[in-house]
Amino acid sequence: MKLLAMTTALALLLAGALAAAEPVSRTYAAPVDRVWSVTESVLKVQGWDIDRADRSIGTIVTESRRVEGEDYGVYAKGTRHRLQVEVRPAGDGKTTVTVQRTLFKRERILFVDKDEPLTATDQNVEKALLDSIGRAL
Repeated sequence: MKLLAMTTALALLLAGALAAAEPVSRTYAAPVDRVWSVTESVLKVQGWDIDRADRSIGTIVTESRRVEGEDYGVYAKGTRHRLQVEVRPAGDGKTTVTVQRTLFKRERILFVDKDEPLTATDQNVEKALLDSIGRAL
């Protein structure tokens, strides 16, 4: 009986953690080209450097940024995150933007990075980006 209760509690805990990791989407009444340009601009204004951007498939991946911790060049230890943004047509001149944040723990010793994935417990960063895109449109 105890084992069943512990298994159920663990399943509920994992389900909550996985739900928080889901991407956040919003649809805007604007064409894809305009939303793409605004999205790139908003990312830059918010301090996100773009690592990769492929307009043909509608994907932008940012460089990782420090959430907390230390970074001394050859040595670093702390938590970082990066964003993957997808900009896709939604028909009738509308565009859907989906943002997924990856959170991870990084330890660097002599230029060798060791990253360990973490589960984000909130979606504040993603929602703030989508709010800023909406205001800029």
